[in-house]
Amino acid sequence: MNDYVCTLCPRKCKAVRKSENGNGYCRMGTMPRIARIAPHYWEEPCISGTKGSGTIFFSGCVLSCVFCQNSKISRNGYGRTVTVDGLSEYFRQLEDQGVHNINLVSPTPYVDSIISAFEKYRPKIPVVYNTGGYERAETIKRLKGIVDIYLPDLKYLRSDLSLKYSGASDYFEYASSAIKEMVVQTGDPVFDENGILQKGTVIRHLILPQNTKNSIEVLDYIDKTYGNSVLVSLMGQYVPLGNAALYPEINRKITKREYEKVLNFLESTDLDGFAQDLGSASESYVPEFDISSF
Repeated sequence: MNDYVCTLCPRKCKAVRKSENGNGYCRMGTMPRIARIAPHYWEEPCISGTKGSGTIFFSGCVLSCVFCQNSKISRNGYGRTVTVDGLSEYFRQLEDQGVHNINLVSPTPYVDSIISAFEKYRPKIPVVYNTGGYERAETIKRLKGIVDIYLPDLKYLRSDLSLKYSGASDYFEYASSAIKEMVVQTGDPVFDENGILQKGTVIRHLILPQNTKNSIEVLDYIDKTYGNSVLVSLMGQYVPLGNAALYPEINRKITKREYEKVLNFLESTDLDGFAQDLGSASESYVPEFDISSF
C-alpha cells in the first residue's frame, strides 16, 4: 500500500503512514500489526457462545485511556506486522476452528487493509467490529456490508471526563455519531437458534470508580436514543491498570455499592443486554499477547 495522509479516526492527524510505521497519533503503519489471534471466551454470551469468538487483537489505538488494560499493544506497539493476504488467511484459519464469528479488536488504524482482506476472503460467519467508540462516521460507512455486528464502547458523555481519562474532549460527539451509523447498518439484534448474535449493535459501558453519575447519564442516553434497537453490556470489570495510579480517584476497583447503583438504574430502563458481576474485575481476564502463537 502506498504512503498516504491519514484521516481515518477523529484525530485526523494527517500523518504520513508507511507500510510498517507511521508518525500519527496511533504510531502504526498501514499494514496490520497484530498481537493475538485466538478463540476468545470472555466476550458477551451471545458473542463468545460455547465455541469462542475468533479474536484478532490489533496493535495501536486512537485513544489514550489512562486505565488501559492492554497498554502493551495499545501504546507500546507490541505485535507482528502481517500482509493483507496474511490477514485474510487468518480469517479462514479462525473460521476453520469453528468459532462463532471473526472479532476485530481495536481495528481502526487498519480499516483500509481490513477492507482489502475481506475482499480476498469473506468468512461465512459474522464479522464483529470491536472498538472503543472513538470513530468517524465516515469511516464506519465504508464498512457497510462487511461488518455484521458492531461492539462499540460508549465511555462518556461529558467532555471533561473524556479529556482527562482518554485524551479526547470530543469523544461523545464522534462516538454518538458513529454509533448511529452502526445501528443504521445493523438494524435490530438478530440471533440464531442457539442465541448467538448474527447481526446488531452491542454498546458497552465500563463503570469507573467515583463516576456512577457518568454511567447513569450514558445509559439514560442509550435508552432514550435507541431503546431495544441495541443491546447494552454493562461492565463491572474495572481494574486500575495502565497509568491509573496517577489518578487517585480511579486507582481502585469499583465498590459493590457503585455497581448496584448503576445496575439498578439499568434495570429501571427498557434496555436489554448483559451485566457483568464484580467477579470479573481481575487481571486474570486480561488477554495474553504472544506473537509466537501465529
